[in-house]
Amino acid sequence: MVKFDDRKDGNAWSSGPAPPPPPGTPPAVARNRNHKSGGHSPSDGGSSDGGGKKSGIGGGGIAGIVISILVVGAIVVFFLVKRRPKKSFNDVEKLDNQPLAQNEVHEMNSMQTSSVIDLKTFDTSATPISLKPPPFDRHKSFDEDEFSNKPVIVNKPTKVKKTVTAPTNVKSYSIADLQIATGSFSVEQLLGEGSFGRVYRAQFDEGKVLAVKKIDSSVLPNDMSDDFVELVSNISQLHHPNVTELVGYCSEHGQHLLVYEFHKNGSLHDFLHLPDEYSKPLIWNSRVKIALGIARALEYLHEVCSPSVVHKNIKSANILLDTDFNPHLSDSGLASYIPNANQVLNNNAGSGYEAPEVGLSGHYTLKSDVYSFGVVMLELLSGRKPFDSSRPRSEQALVRWATPQLHDIDALAKMVDPTLEGLYPVKSLSRFADVIALCVQPEPEFRPPMSEVVQALVRLVQRTNMSKRTFGTDQGGSNRGGDDQDTQDM
Repeated sequence: MVKFDDRKDGNAWSSGPAPPPPPGTPPAVARNRNHKSGGHSPSDGGSSDGGGKKSGIGGGGIAGIVISILVVGAIVVFFLVKRRPKKSFNDVEKLDNQPLAQNEVHEMNSMQTSSVIDLKTFDTSATPISLKPPPFDRHKSFDEDEFSNKPVIVNKPTKVKKTVTAPTNVKSYSIADLQIATGSFSVEQLLGEGSFGRVYRAQFDEGKVLAVKKIDSSVLPNDMSDDFVELVSNISQLHHPNVTELVGYCSEHGQHLLVYEFHKNGSLHDFLHLPDEYSKPLIWNSRVKIALGIARALEYLHEVCSPSVVHKNIKSANILLDTDFNPHLSDSGLASYIPNANQVLNNNAGSGYEAPEVGLSGHYTLKSDVYSFGVVMLELLSGRKPFDSSRPRSEQALVRWATPQLHDIDALAKMVDPTLEGLYPVKSLSRFADVIALCVQPEPEFRPPMSEVVQALVRLVQRTNMSKRTFGTDQGGSNRGGDDQDTQDM
């Protein structure tokens, strides 16, 4: 630091202390700048008169003060500008890249320009800071941005509204008519209960008797009326002598009901396992007749219908017998067209009718129908239930117990339904057992198609000389003359 000589005539220099240098500015640098700008040395100022001294103080001291103030101002502006864009960018991030309005873009651009100019004016050594606005697509309209923030409807799983027309080949009943015909669905009119609902006897004013199946709401919810009408339309297309005919339906107030033809002799299950004093055991001819009729019904569903219909619920309770003991397969097509039928049937598993692969995968196929039909045939042969917990443990599962004995004549004779009292032809029994063994094989690929099963049963009838007259007139449980003789001759 240069020390001035106060022994000369410059009393004005000692009149007061010099102003302190601004913060952060070295005094020596400020003094050197003053010397250069003033163009005078200290000795020159000291040798001049009083007026010269006053003008030197105004040029050098005031310039240093002004430059110091400008430097401080530049530093303050620098920090203010540096903080402002950082805050704006955080705000933009919070807006999740929403587009800016046009006036906001112009304001930010002008702010950016003025900030850079101010920095260059007051501090030429500072690096200019570029304040860029958030990404903004100038070609995108505000309408597009507005809609882009809304959920995209096409990506949502939406239920397509079905256009279903009511079937014209079956009758539409009102819920009031069906309530009157069934006595408000009273217990006295209850015929049975299956996997999909209860069946009631319905008698109408004209004396006609029908069977009404009331589908449970858990199987077909109330808001699935369109699916129900489509189901009715599909089932109404099924026509076969051994398939129970659908004659009407009702879809009102969230209720879904199917109206079928009524069969007087009830189900095969009741005839085999719930005999009463008014019914007598089915004779052998009738059992073969029932097996052949159901085989033909399945052949129709599997190989005639297009696409094929998998029944999924073949059991003796779904085989209805008319007054001539002709079999009729009920619930045909029902499980194929109900959306959650597999889940409903799997919940009722353990009856003994389901194929092994169904228990593993829950998936029903044509071959799983063949297996279930084989179980029904075994039920006809033995008179036993597919699963009977009242029997010894080794005999509870019918297929497991009977399969090893199907090719042993002596063992086969012991497992025949005792109510037959030995009134059956041995050859016919043996061939019947051979068909059973083919159907209940554990591997589905080895089970025959239903058309081959039908052919095997037809050959069984032909080889045992079962005439058309005898086959069509034998009544299960009847003791009319000639039945026993026909059976003995087979």
